[in-house]
Amino acid sequence: MEYGLVDCHCHISASEFEEDLEDVIQRAREVGVKTLVAVTEEVGEFDRVLQLQERYPDLVAPCFGIHPLQACGGFKQRSVKLQDLDVALPMFYKHRGRLVAIGEIGLDFTPWCAPTEQDRDDQMDVFIKQLNIAKELDLPVNVHSRSAAKVTIATMREQGISRALLHNFAGKPSVALEGVKAGYFFSFPPAVCRNQQRDKLIKQIPLEHICLETDSPALGLDKHVRNEPSNIVLSCRHIADVKGLSTQTVQLVSAQNAYRLFPAANKHNA
Repeated sequence: MEYGLVDCHCHISASEFEEDLEDVIQRAREVGVKTLVAVTEEVGEFDRVLQLQERYPDLVAPCFGIHPLQACGGFKQRSVKLQDLDVALPMFYKHRGRLVAIGEIGLDFTPWCAPTEQDRDDQMDVFIKQLNIAKELDLPVNVHSRSAAKVTIATMREQGISRALLHNFAGKPSVALEGVKAGYFFSFPPAVCRNQQRDKLIKQIPLEHICLETDSPALGLDKHVRNEPSNIVLSCRHIADVKGLSTQTVQLVSAQNAYRLFPAANKHNA
C-alpha cells in the first residue's frame, strides 16, 4: 500500500526501548510501518524525541505534551500541576516547527490517581492550557481520557478544538459518537484484542474516524510483555475482523485518516 501503517500513538522515546531500539525500528519497518507519531509525557522526554526524529527523519513524528499523571518516585503517579507545564512551555514554542501534534495530554480521573477535587481541577487547568497552545500553534492534539471520556470530549468541544485523536478510548459508544460529530478520531492498541467490551465501540465508530496505535511499550496483547510498534498489525487485523472488512481496507483508510489529522507527519506523500 502506498500509505503503509501509521502508529498514531507510541512512546518510542521510553527507556524500555533504549537497549534494542535499532531492532525495534527494523521490525516496525518490516511490517510496513511508515510513521511513528511519538508522544511524550513530561518535559524530560522532549529532547529525546527530537533526537529520535533526527536519527529516523522519515519515520519519527514528534509530539510534545504533559500527561495528566506525572511520576513521583518509583512506580507512583500523581496528578499533574501547572508548574509541570510551566517549565516545559518554552520548548513548545522553540521547537514548534518540528512538532506534528500536542500530546500526550488529557484527563485521568481514575480514583487512585486523582482522588481529590483539587487533583481533577489541576488536571483540567493543564489540559485547557495545552489545548490553547495547540490552537495557537495550529496543531492537532493527541489525547488521553481514562475514566474521563465524557468530560474530555465536552472540554475539547467547548474550547473549539476541531482536530483530535482520542487514544485507547474506552468511553461509552454514545460518548464516542459525540466525538465523531465533532470530527475527532479514535485509536485502538493491540490490547483491544483481549477486550470484547471494546468491540461494541469499534463497531459503532465509522472507519473514517478510526486510526491505529500501539501505545508501546504499554498495552500489548500480553500485559506482561513489552509492546512495540510492529504489533500495530494486530490492531489492524482485530479492527478488520470486528468490522467485517479486509485488513487492507483498514490499513489504507486508517493511514489516510492519520495523515489527514497529522498532516505534518506525512513525509511520504507530501
